[in-house]
Amino acid sequence: MSERGALRTRLDLLAREVAKFGAVGAFGLVVNIAVSNLIWRTTDTPVVRAGLMGTVVAILFNYVGFRYWTYRERDKTGRARELALFLLFSAVGAVIETGVLYLATYGFGWNSPVQSNVFKIVGISLATLFRFWSYRTWVFKALPAKEAVLTAERFLEQRRPADDVAHGPVPR
Repeated sequence: MSERGALRTRLDLLAREVAKFGAVGAFGLVVNIAVSNLIWRTTDTPVVRAGLMGTVVAILFNYVGFRYWTYRERDKTGRARELALFLLFSAVGAVIETGVLYLATYGFGWNSPVQSNVFKIVGISLATLFRFWSYRTWVFKALPAKEAVLTAERFLEQRRPADDVAHGPVPR
């Protein structure tokens, strides 16, 4: 495959991954906003605490979507490690998301329903960039490409006869 073709393939795979991540994230956004607004409208829970509750529910929803759809072909060994890292990076994302809402609410006094939703979405957007990078890099690890494995095996097969001639047959 040419260098240009390989780049095109990698970009196509990345575009599909971004689209799937975005689809799961869009559903998570709906869950997050719906839960937050439900709590804001039906209870006396403070704005930021209710927003954090919505975030936690969305994080649980998103894990299922990411594991079983977006990254279903990725490495499935070490589920406990995967879940621990997912929760760790999700918590960092929640701090980013909630920090924006906290700053808007308590730093600037912007806490009308519309303002709360706008800053909730701004926080989610910033946190999403972090989550995409961290999930694909650390949580849902890519399996080695089949082509790379086959190339390595062919390389090793080619090296064996030369080694046998120079050093004699390898005992088995």
